[in-house]
Amino acid sequence: MIEEISIDFFGKDSDDFSCEIMIEGLPGVGQVGKLAAEHIMEELGAEKIAEIRSIFFPPQVLIDETGVAHLPKNEIYRYCDGERSIMFLIGDFQSGSAEGHYILADTYLDIAEKMGVKRIYTLGGYGVGHLIQDIRVLAAVNDEKLKDEVTGAGAVFAQDEPGGGIIGASGLLLGLGAKRGIEGICLMGETSGYIVDPKSSNSLLEVLSKMIGIDVDSTKLQERAVEMEVFLERLKSLDQSKTEEELSYIG
Repeated sequence: MIEEISIDFFGKDSDDFSCEIMIEGLPGVGQVGKLAAEHIMEELGAEKIAEIRSIFFPPQVLIDETGVAHLPKNEIYRYCDGERSIMFLIGDFQSGSAEGHYILADTYLDIAEKMGVKRIYTLGGYGVGHLIQDIRVLAAVNDEKLKDEVTGAGAVFAQDEPGGGIIGASGLLLGLGAKRGIEGICLMGETSGYIVDPKSSNSLLEVLSKMIGIDVDSTKLQERAVEMEVFLERLKSLDQSKTEEELSYIG
């Protein structure tokens, strides 16, 4: 029988692990949060400790590079260096329904609470509909007392931004987490929303690194950002050439 949500800790239980911090980087606008979370996780060498599958994910399978299909899953990784312990939540999808968003967020918080998480950082992108040079990292918190710490790390609080609130896990983990006494901070890198945006992810990573007190090598993320910049410049050149060609036929 198919379960609504299945959690596999590979023969263990969430009680067997402890983490003070949780970082959520599920897919979203520009994949900004996902790229940032996966980058810091890989640089730190975090260990995968669990997989989550759910009927609330979209009804599809994913095909890997060898052509093999598998059900979508989200994953939990853990990093501990003796001074701090971090739980990472990454994966293939968020929920495909409003109900699923709430149920999954509540499940993620159950896991976090059992592991002793005291603070959650949710990461995402803030789509503005156009390309940006000077990227801001916008923030939201679930407790007023966190604001000075956040602005001190370089993020900003902007009135009426984001205008529609924070949709999905990045928002619900703050709201539902507050009811459990868990501090919550959402960091959102500005992005066009049209493309995967490693440049915005890098800006977000700079703020996050300061907040968690870990210096992360961002070289690979910066290289991806440069590659994307080159790609965009080529697109601009092609569009310009096409426009000039079309105009040559007029008159």
